[in-house]
Amino acid sequence: MRAAVVTAFGDPDVIEVQDWPEPVAGPGQVLVDIELTDLIFVETAIRKGAHGNFFDVKPPYVPGNSFGGKVRSVGPDVDEKWVGRTVVGRTVDFGGHAELGVAEATELVEVPAELDLQTAVAVFGDGFTTLLLEQLAPSLQGKEVLITAAAGGMGVLLVQLAHQAGAHVIGAARGQAKLDLVKAQGADVVIDYSVEGWEKLVLEATNGAGVDVAFEGAGGQLGATAFGTVKDGGWISAHGAPSGGFAAFDPAEAERRGITVKGIMDLRADTRAIDITGEDVMRRAAQGDLVPVVDRTFPLDQLAEAHTAVEARALVGKALIRIQ
Repeated sequence: MRAAVVTAFGDPDVIEVQDWPEPVAGPGQVLVDIELTDLIFVETAIRKGAHGNFFDVKPPYVPGNSFGGKVRSVGPDVDEKWVGRTVVGRTVDFGGHAELGVAEATELVEVPAELDLQTAVAVFGDGFTTLLLEQLAPSLQGKEVLITAAAGGMGVLLVQLAHQAGAHVIGAARGQAKLDLVKAQGADVVIDYSVEGWEKLVLEATNGAGVDVAFEGAGGQLGATAFGTVKDGGWISAHGAPSGGFAAFDPAEAERRGITVKGIMDLRADTRAIDITGEDVMRRAAQGDLVPVVDRTFPLDQLAEAHTAVEARALVGKALIRIQ
């Protein structure tokens, strides 16, 4: 089968499309003809060798995880009813950017008739984390809510949900095209965080009080600056790292100011405590609560170019990969 392979840790040119051994579905698993896959920023960092403490992977490997496609066959102890169904899911470990992939049958979600496959794939991964954050955050109604990386795949969904919840939404992104997108999703105020002193604009938008809730998807210094805009007694999730690591903050300051901080490890723990399912994501997407924005769909042969575009923040919305 054809598969994109990360041949070594490094720049996007380490990705090559090769003939790769076909996977086999084991007990409890299915084999899927993959049509579309998602591409998120963390995959570009893993390709460079980062986040080894979270992801145990070494080249050569087939990247990619969230997929959409049709079940070709099932392994032992799996109901044959799955064969031929159009599904979204996650491959076992990596291996998504290939013509065939293996997934656990218990984690498959059949795509509802109301959704096309592109929408289902685009919303599946980001939508899960978005609904988790919706559950974890305090009530957003009437609150000042800051969303950074607001034009990214998950940022767009968070803007939509915060707007629907009745929050005063402040969306921060980079460049006019992205700000226009964020505004169209329901943000009340949009701020370009490439402008020096952008945090002062956040405070101005809240009449100097600061934000009640921050969904921080940018990381790095941008994330640290966002933390400084949260009012005493506020709440922040530091879930993004595209700007060079997760947002740094002083735990002692957070405790002194009564700020609740949800870091990436906290969110991982919360996924085991809060019952958000793929079916929930599909249902909310079918209802129109979650509407992903796809900028470009790249063919498998251009996965390296897709990585370059994601790293350069050149996309307004998401990138998807068409496998076949």
